[in-house]
Order: sequence, then structure tokens, then C-alpha cells
Amino acid sequence: MSEKEKSSRGSFKGSIGFVLAAAGSAVGLGNIWRFPYLAAKDGGGLFLIVYITLALTFGFALLTTEVSIGRFTKQSPLTAYGKVKKGWGWIGRIAYIVPFLIMPYYCVIGGWVLKYFIAFATGNGAAAAEDGYFGNFITGHTAPNTPLKEASSFILEPVFYLYVFLLVCAIIIYMGVSGGIEKSSRIIMPILLVLVVGIAIFALTLKHENDAGQVTTGLQGMKVYLVPDFDGLTVRKFFNIVMDALGQLFYSLSVAMGIMVAYGSYVPDDANLVKSINQIEFFDTIVAFLAGVMIIPAVIVFSGKEGMAGGPSLMFVALPKVFMAMGKAGNIIGTLFFAMVLFAAVTSAMSVLEAIVSSMIDRFKMSRAMATVIESVIAMVLGVVVCLGYNLWYFDKKLPNGSHAQILDVMDYISNYILMPVVAIGTCLLIGWVVKPKFIMDEATKNGEKFGRKGLYIAMIKVVAPILLVVLLLMSLGII
Repeated sequence: MSEKEKSSRGSFKGSIGFVLAAAGSAVGLGNIWRFPYLAAKDGGGLFLIVYITLALTFGFALLTTEVSIGRFTKQSPLTAYGKVKKGWGWIGRIAYIVPFLIMPYYCVIGGWVLKYFIAFATGNGAAAAEDGYFGNFITGHTAPNTPLKEASSFILEPVFYLYVFLLVCAIIIYMGVSGGIEKSSRIIMPILLVLVVGIAIFALTLKHENDAGQVTTGLQGMKVYLVPDFDGLTVRKFFNIVMDALGQLFYSLSVAMGIMVAYGSYVPDDANLVKSINQIEFFDTIVAFLAGVMIIPAVIVFSGKEGMAGGPSLMFVALPKVFMAMGKAGNIIGTLFFAMVLFAAVTSAMSVLEAIVSSMIDRFKMSRAMATVIESVIAMVLGVVVCLGYNLWYFDKKLPNGSHAQILDVMDYISNYILMPVVAIGTCLLIGWVVKPKFIMDEATKNGEKFGRKGLYIAMIKVVAPILLVVLLLMSLGII
């Protein structure tokens, strides 16, 4: 690749920009609404031990591999894998489909977050905490399968918030790697971290007396989070905990969806890749942990352990009620919380969009402006389809993994539970057995850096990770 081509793709100006952008991608909705739910469900401290162990082994192997592939090839996911080894470009094609499917529904959810941030910021948190508020919002006060001519005009509200959220992400990507992604990450990530730490500390100070006079404190909720619960633990249950933690890593580290390959392609050759990857691991794990500190003690104080739900139910139903139970401080805490979630959603969504845009630039030789506009329009159209999946085009489909789904859930299932494991398995086979682990280790240490966990990396990429991923895929398909 010529120097002109390299400069036209853009690059991060320094390692800190890459670390903040990659960490911003990793710190998304999955960390905030899924990690605390799984920790509460899977034995508190027991889940934490399993998750951290997997992050330092499995997560380290995949993160190192993808970032190194990106920097070596200076290509986006769609074209990078074919550059590594001819005939293996199919991995890149699947890796391109993953963010393409994720972007529309992630922006829909980002619009939901924006809606709740505005509600609390304008002092309407009490209304947002009422029963039926969230359901009425996403359905547009419209019953499922209502004929279009009879549909409520309120169905346009989720679409409006979707468009605003997507527009913000598109503007950042349009501005380029250093001028958009890196610059915005340098501003957003420190603010996000301050909000996360501040809300987590506040959650530990909470206490509430119920009607029976029993007082529950945030520290008691923290105990539920940190102390391993071995009650009723069986081999099968522990295996499920491991699989839950493994699946969460896909959300937490942004691996197997092309993002880290794209970001890696913008890392300067003289950057210390090993150090940067370690910093990303640390940052992501700390924020995931603090997400649990923010949410679990607060929910337990006001709603008990039974109040811990997962996904949208936790974010948009349970937590608004918790904030309003705090009294006068509820609107303020709710505003800060949803501001933090909004920042996290933006940094993640813009990384998903960049994985698509960079692929279009490299494969089809488009300008960044053209690629951004084309993908944004596609995401807008598909986003509307997702919104209508809660009213006009509603259905209830049981998936192979046992969950019930609408349009959004089907897209999430295909991308996260099927295609992402396939990408990760293919990556392990390519690096572990075809081009060999030395290919990655040489790239990561090209400036003379020391590659720590060398033996661990080889074992994970060749044997352990592929086995775990096959099991995860078979569970997603309902085979085991």
C-alpha cells in the first residue's frame, strides 16, 4: 500500500487515542444492562471470578489477534482476512455482516436512551417510572398488528429519536479517524468514567426502609454482588455460568464483529500494541465491574434481588422506578445515569458504524463521505423496520436458544449468537493452525516489545478458545 493510500484511510495520532476509542467501543450497553444482570443471576462473586479469568485468557487472545490483523494488513475486516491468507476472506465477509445487522437496532436502542435522558433532564422522571411508560413509547400507543391507516401517530416518536442518535454517530464517523473518532473519544471517555465512578460511589451510600421497618443498605447490595454464592451449584450450572461469561465477553470487548480489526488498522506501526491491548482489557473490565456497583446495590436497596432484570427491562423499567424511589435526588441521578449510558451508546455505535464504513472504503474504493451517507441511509431504513416490529409488524418467534423474539431480537440473535461465534472460530483456525500464532506475536512485538502470556496465547488460540466457541455456538443453536 502506498503512503498516499495509508494517509487517505486515516490513523490514530497516538496510542492513547486508540485505547480510548477501543475502550469506548467495548464500554457499551452490554456492559451496563447485561453484565449486572448476569452477575446477580450467576452467583455474584462467582460470576466475577469466571468473567475476569476469561477476560485475561480468552478475551486477551481474541483482542490481540484482531488488533494485530488490522495493523498488519492496514485493512478493514471485509478485506483484512483475505490479505492474511488467500482463501480465508470469507471470515471478513461474515465479520462485515455482523455490524451491518447490529447498527440499525443499536441506534433504535440508542434512541430509547436519548428519550429517557431527556425525560429525566426535564424533570419528568416520575412519568418515565410509571407502569406502561416504556411499553407505550416503543409501541407508539399502538396495539400489535394494527392496520397502518389506524396506527397512532406516536409510532413516529421512536423513529425520531433513532434518527437523532444515528445522525450524531454519522457526523463523528464522517469527520474521520483522528478528527472524529479519536477527538470525540478523548472528550467523551473521561466524562463517562467520572460519571460511572460517581454514580457507583453514590449507590453504595443508599439505604431504604421498607413498610416492615427493615433497612437495606447499598453495602448489603454490594455484598450480594461481590461474595460468591455457591448455593445449589452443580457442574451443569457452573458450565452455564462459564457460557454466560463467555457470551458477555463478545459484548464487552467488541471482538468478532470487525471493530477491533478496523481500529487496529489505524494504529501507527511504532505504537506499543501489547501495552495498548493490556490497557483496553483493564479499562473494559473496570467499567464492567463498576456497572455492577452502580446498578446491583441500588436495585437491591429499593426492589430486592427479584428486581434484577436483564436488558431493556432493567434499563427502562426497573431503574427508573429505583431513581424515583430516591426522592428529590431521583431526577438528578436519573439524568446523570442516562447521560452516562448515552455516552457509552454513542462510542459503541460509532465503532460499529466505522467497521462498516471502513470496509466500504477499502473494498469499493469509496470516499469516507459517500460510505458514511450510504450506510446511514440503510441503517435509517432498517431502523424504522425495527421500530415497527413493536407495533405494526409485531410477531412473537421462539428462537432455537429458547428465547422469544421480535424483529430486533431476531437481528440480535443472528449477529451475536450465530455469526460472531462463527467469525471467532474462523479466526482461531486461521491464526492457530494455518498462519500460526507466531504471525500475530511477531506483529505485536515488531518494535521489540515483550509478548507476555505467550504460552497462554498459543494454547487459547489453537485449542481452548475454539472448543469454547463451538460449545457456545451449539448452545445458541439449541443443539446442546
